[in-house]
Order: sequence, then structure tokens, then C-alpha cells
Amino acid sequence: MGRLETTSLERQLQPISVTMPIYVSGLARSGSTLLHEVIASHPSVATHRVKDYPFVFTPFWWRRATAKTPPGPPRERAHQDGVMVTSQTPDALEEMLWMAFFPRCHDPSASSVLGRGEHHPAFETFHEAHLRKLLLAEGRTRYAAKANYHVARLAYLVRMYPDARFVVPVRAPEAHVASLKRQQEWFSWGQRSRPPSLAFMRRSGHFEFGLDRRAMQLDDETQTRRIGEAWAAGDDARGLAIAWNAVYGYLARLLEADEAVRAATLIVRFESMCDSPEETFRSVFDHCRLPNADEICRQRAAGVRAPKSASNLSVEELTAIRQETADVARHWGY
Repeated sequence: MGRLETTSLERQLQPISVTMPIYVSGLARSGSTLLHEVIASHPSVATHRVKDYPFVFTPFWWRRATAKTPPGPPRERAHQDGVMVTSQTPDALEEMLWMAFFPRCHDPSASSVLGRGEHHPAFETFHEAHLRKLLLAEGRTRYAAKANYHVARLAYLVRMYPDARFVVPVRAPEAHVASLKRQQEWFSWGQRSRPPSLAFMRRSGHFEFGLDRRAMQLDDETQTRRIGEAWAAGDDARGLAIAWNAVYGYLARLLEADEAVRAATLIVRFESMCDSPEETFRSVFDHCRLPNADEICRQRAAGVRAPKSASNLSVEELTAIRQETADVARHWGY
């Protein structure tokens, strides 16, 4: 259906090109949702939205079909973290495209990394056409997505789109693990109580929390195995700490080794975003080459609140986190 939609729109798509696509990537609970929403509030930016599921592959047709459907009243999202959403809220749905072409991309026994030397013509053609259709559907010139798993695909994306812009949030490991642990407990309970929610998470490409949580394998099988063993043993905090170390250690090495990825990437500290949101948002818009964003920065900064500091971690868990993340945490200034 996606290919048929592209063929039917051939003439309308001819003048549309994908210029400087923007990706917010990293690890869940690092502030990626807020950054995505702030970027997507710019009038030049198109993005996937809550209402696009499950018809992600035909964005133009589905947007036409739902054009007169009201967004409905805001409701708190499933995370129970105070973030309110409607059908028009930006959502992380691009992963569904990747799963269709890379069926093992969430298999912990296989590498999640896609590098500059990768070539997948069928996917690349489909992906670019999809982005162009979304730009057409929203009448915008720039595309943005929250895609946390893309941290393993940054070099590949730079080859696909040499002018791409990446925004990667990083958060202090102790607070980050505490937040991830709370979400894991909440989503696991919710999926046991309401099994269809597990199917939704799987179909939409979200394996960060819940009964089917999966670790990314970033070219280190030993590290991935240790994450799985810790989770299986009930040592959730240690497993999450190893996962934090894996993601941000891989990112540090990639940025050091790949000049193009380094130039395309802006690191956003979660703590700076909470303490100085307006300044942080300005730096994000500047990096993304999105002009005339001063009013957006002021308005969005007014609603930023630092999360509650109460920790759900024991002394033993905090010690494990520090042991597992010490070197990488120092690299990022923690």
C-alpha cells in the first residue's frame, strides 16, 4: 500500500526533496520526547503523529482521510509522567518502517549497528519516498523524528542524508536508570493487566520497557549478554546501567571516529535542558538550521519542569550503577 501510494502521488512528489532531516536519538527517558515536540512545533517541520498508527505506511492518504477528525481532549500518555497527548501529538513511529526491512533489528543476538558502508537500496528508496509524502501531507519543508534506536544507525543515516541533523540527549546515569526502572515496573504491570498493550508496543517498535524489553547490541555481544543476564536475575538496575554504558559508550566512540557524524550531532544534557530550557532550545534550533524560533523557545521553556528527585534505588543499586558507568559517565561530564 505504501508503494502504491507513492506511485499515485508521483507528479505531486516531484518538486519535494528531503533536506536536512532531523533525528532525536539516544536512550529512552533522556528528554527525547520533549526535544521532539519542541522541534516539531516549528512551522517548517513535519513529523509522525499519534493518529498515524497503524497507517504509518500511507501517510498522505491517512492524513486526507482524517483531516476533519478533531484531535480530542488531551490525556496523559501511558507513561503516567504528566505528559499530555492528543491524536495530533508528535509520536515516535518511524521505527515501523525499519522493522519492515530489517526484521532482526530488535534481535539482541544480532548487531543493531548500521554503518556508513551499508547499502540497502530498496529500503532507502522507500524511506525517502515516505519522508517526501509526509512533507507533502503536512505542507512542510523539513522532517523530524524521535527515533531512539537510530543511535546505532547514525553513520548509515549520514550516508543516506549527508545534511542530516542529529540531536542526542544524555542524562546522568543514576537518575536515568531510576527513571527507566520506574517505567519498566509500570509498563510490565500494565501489560500484564492489559495484554493488547504489549502487542501495540511490539508493532510500533517500542522495546524499551515492559514484558518484551530488549537490549540493543552495539557490536559487543558480551555486553548485551550481561544486560540480559542481569535482567533475568532480577538485577534490573545493574542491567539498565550496563545498557546506559553500552549506548553512550558506543556514541562516544562513534563521535570520536566519524567526523561527519560528529559535525551532524548536537549533544543535549538533560540537566541543562531542565535548568536552562530556553537557552537549550535555542541551541537545538540553531543546530537544526531552523530559523525564527525565538517565540517557540520562550513558550516551550515556560512549561519545562525538572522531574521529582525521589529515587527508587537502593544503596546497592546505586553502587552497581556507579561501577558499571564510571568511565563513560566521566566522558560525558558526570
